[in-house]
Amino acid sequence: MLRRPAPLAAVVLAAALLAGCSAADDAPDRPTPSPTPSATTTAPAPTPTLSAAPAVPSTSTVASVTGRSVDVHDAPDGAVTTTLDNPQASGAPLVLLVIGQEGDWVHVAVAQRPNGSSGWVAASAVSLTTTSYALVASTTDNTLVLYEAGVEKKSFPVATGTGGTPTPTGSFYLTELLAPTNQGYGPFAYGLSAFSDALNSFGGGPGQIGLHGTDDEASIGQAASHGCIRLSNTDISELAAMLPLGTPITIT
Repeated sequence: MLRRPAPLAAVVLAAALLAGCSAADDAPDRPTPSPTPSATTTAPAPTPTLSAAPAVPSTSTVASVTGRSVDVHDAPDGAVTTTLDNPQASGAPLVLLVIGQEGDWVHVAVAQRPNGSSGWVAASAVSLTTTSYALVASTTDNTLVLYEAGVEKKSFPVATGTGGTPTPTGSFYLTELLAPTNQGYGPFAYGLSAFSDALNSFGGGPGQIGLHGTDDEASIGQAASHGCIRLSNTDISELAAMLPLGTPITIT
C-alpha cells in the first residue's frame, strides 16, 4: 500500500555533504563522504539526447529502509552484494529510488559507482511511498526545471560543471539533505546518487555530486563547478522545503 511522504525531507546538520561540489575559489572545508558500498548489479542509466526533452514521470516510487541496514541482492533471491546502513554516514535516512517490483522483491537504484548501479531488496525491508515531483537539469542551458505530476512548474538558473570536471548525465535521485556548517554550499545541500566521471575523490570524499546553494551567486548560469549543480540560496531553500528524498533527477 503506497503512502505519500511529508513534503519536507529530514535535514541533517553537518560540516559538509559532498565531494567535488564547489569551484576552487569556494575553498570548502573537508567534506564528509557518504558511504561507498561495493559494486552491485548495474543497469546504466539512459542519457537523453539534447534534441528531445527527457520523459518525466508523473509519479515515482521511493523505498525507505525501515531497519538499521538492508541487504542488496544481485537478483530476487540472489546473492547479497552489499549491505547498506540506515541511517547513512551523514545521519540522513536511507532511501532508494524504485525501478520496479517482482513479487516480494523491489528493484532499486543504488547510490554508488558506477553511475546507474542497481540491486534488489526485500519488500519487507522497506516502506514504499510516492512522490509527484521530478527534476530535469540541463548542462547545456544551465537550468533546472521542477515538474509536478509531469507538468513543468518552475525553471531555475544553475551553475554546472566545467569542461574538465563536467556534471555527469543520466537518471539519478536525491539521496540526502543537509544544512552545511562550512562555507561554499549555501543553506542546504542535497546529495545525488551521481558521482563524478572525472574525479574519483575530492577533498577526502568519493566525488559525489550534489545540488546545493553557493556563496558565489555570480557563478549561477555558468559552467563553474567541479560537477555539482549550484542554485541561488533562495532557490535551494525553496526546493529544500518541498522535495522529499528519493525525488528523481535527470541530467542532460
